[in-house]
Amino acid sequence: MPRGRYSLHDPHDHTPLADEYFHCAPGPSGWRYVSRLTTPTGDHAGSVDLALDDLGRPVRLELHAGDWQVRGAALDGVTWVRTDPSGTHATEGNVRAHAFTGTSPAFLVATARLLRLTPSAPATRVRLVALTDPVLAPRTVDQSWTLIAREAHATDNGPLTVDEYQVTDLDTGEQHTVHISGDVVLAAPGIELEELDSPPSALD
Repeated sequence: MPRGRYSLHDPHDHTPLADEYFHCAPGPSGWRYVSRLTTPTGDHAGSVDLALDDLGRPVRLELHAGDWQVRGAALDGVTWVRTDPSGTHATEGNVRAHAFTGTSPAFLVATARLLRLTPSAPATRVRLVALTDPVLAPRTVDQSWTLIAREAHATDNGPLTVDEYQVTDLDTGEQHTVHISGDVVLAAPGIELEELDSPPSALD
């Protein structure tokens, strides 16, 4: 069960945004990721609880950012309920999409798990509902994912397989690279892995 810490920053000007303390593990029916976020000054900033089934679909998502909360799951596409800070107005949403995405590195692992790409596979298009800080407002995005390299790196704990993905935002054409090993993001725009207490879990 990997535990560790990601640092999150603005990918454009590198302003520190938060530290995300996480643990994750595969289970009998999929994968689960739980984290808490703190601001650069150490204040509580939110939390993530994401569970996937064995096909990589989100069977439960609970996000907190500030006073905002979203609960969602894969149901007729993806369905969610978003609650405002006062707690008096909950809004429901549903989109014909494959999964969720957002600020947390968990969503990159989840998308890679859902697509199960191979290095020789063509680019795969995926529609996601983005829930981003600070208010978790839903926005539908279309992305293209390509697994451009898979390499094994020698470590003290045996070989570590690292997948390098090219991710393209189909609305803007912007491309970026994501490096994932098992269920841990090693590097991505706005994300740095700062601490990891055990090797990543392999996700079949």
